[in-house]
Amino acid sequence: MRIFYRFRFERRNSSKLVCLGVHPLRAESSARRAYPTLPELQTKWGNHSKRFLMPMDPLSELRYQTRAMKIEEHNMSANGAAIPMTSRKSTGLRGIIKVPGDKSISHRSLIFGAMAIGETKIFGLLEGQDVLDTANAMQAFGATVNNLGDGNWSVHGVGVGGFSEPQGVIDCGNSGTGVRLIMGAMATHNITATFTGDPSLNKRPMARVTDPMALFGAEAYGRKGGRLPITIVGAKHPVPVRYTVPMPSAQVKSAVMLAGLNAPGETVIIEREATRDHTERMLLGFGAKVEVDTTSKGRIITLKGYPELKPQKIFVPRDPSSAAFPVCAALVTEGSDILVPNIGLNPTRAGLYTTLREMGADLVYENEHLEGGEPVANLRAKFSPNMKGIEVPPERAASMIDEYPVLSVVASFADGDTVMRGVKELRVKESDRIDAMAKGLRANGMEVDEGEDWWTLHGRGMGNVPGGGLAEVFLDHRIAMSFLILGLGAENPVRIDDGGPITTSFPNFEPLMDTLGANLTRDNH
Repeated sequence: MRIFYRFRFERRNSSKLVCLGVHPLRAESSARRAYPTLPELQTKWGNHSKRFLMPMDPLSELRYQTRAMKIEEHNMSANGAAIPMTSRKSTGLRGIIKVPGDKSISHRSLIFGAMAIGETKIFGLLEGQDVLDTANAMQAFGATVNNLGDGNWSVHGVGVGGFSEPQGVIDCGNSGTGVRLIMGAMATHNITATFTGDPSLNKRPMARVTDPMALFGAEAYGRKGGRLPITIVGAKHPVPVRYTVPMPSAQVKSAVMLAGLNAPGETVIIEREATRDHTERMLLGFGAKVEVDTTSKGRIITLKGYPELKPQKIFVPRDPSSAAFPVCAALVTEGSDILVPNIGLNPTRAGLYTTLREMGADLVYENEHLEGGEPVANLRAKFSPNMKGIEVPPERAASMIDEYPVLSVVASFADGDTVMRGVKELRVKESDRIDAMAKGLRANGMEVDEGEDWWTLHGRGMGNVPGGGLAEVFLDHRIAMSFLILGLGAENPVRIDDGGPITTSFPNFEPLMDTLGANLTRDNH
């Protein structure tokens, strides 16, 4: 497993840059610590110190300010030393659980607040690393972002078109949502910014965003295949765009909409399959002019440029993707009965819960209502020993794309085959999630068939899932949590090689599951 580090350089002569300091690429706290000195580095890494004197590249010195380089081969997560964990069969998960705020809405709250004029107040923000990286990015582009405590934040925005050029590289960590939305928001500003991330994010395709940004007049310079690190030179004279999204992707759609805010006239986005619509709903709430028409060709979204976004009070609903893990844990753990209050149930996000109910899961919505235009409810989940495998409609994939890994875990405990089609997008997430889940499930006694855009899980029924294997998580938080859920119902313990990535989206996952009564342990503690 590779570990990457962030470097700070100083020009010492006409042809050399000297490294003055280094810290792990995504260590949030280390950004505020003093950089180690070069002698300290030489002491720590010995003969690796020769790498710290580097020839000058003809490209901008900006690209060296946070150059990601491989130093050593360690068994480490993106956040530090690997945290092997084991999950064991449990019974009677019970309690009222407060999962983190919705990640999609948290990212957008910070970005839209930064593009408004005045103070936006956010209550219940998800304080996972992904969202904190977005908060840091908005600060770097000129907004004032304050943590008020207890999940409450404020953003003093700079208005549409008001972003200033950041002094350093924008590190988006593990967040595909964060980096794609932010690239879209800055692409129609006359500024330049360089984006990077952790080793997982740097493997993910970004051309799907940089290609439409080029239509606005922006330029992108990155690694082969359009991968991070990428430098975006924003459009000096942006033009409106009419763009058909080539694949179902709320991130791409949203990036184009954000770019269109700072372009004249009307930007039109066509999506053949509906994706999560948080951007449309929230921009309307902030005062943008957005029209959505459903036609035979798909959804046509028309956005008028140069709006004056007005600051808002945002109450972030609880994240349905995070809630999926304790909910699915209750379904496969004997004697369980849990309640998740105030969970977001936007129809473009709730595909998993529809699917689970079709499989026979004991899931009930209580106190359904609207909050800030978003549907929410209390969700009660109970042990469900008689679930059946089903074929998930391919058109539902966009509404549950992040939940297929944990769905495959539940399907292991169902009778019969669960068929999942139209899921090619899983191949380019934080990991190749089809491959990662297939390998881990096979290691734990399950039979999985897979193709490029489909996979089938052959369920063994409750009480018949062997477990007993080790699953590699590939620095992917959802893969890690999914296999920990598997172990709660399997006959033998399930181990994962690294639980560290979980903090990127669900920082209180371990204590929350412990409170419910789940048997999870860290193997090196």
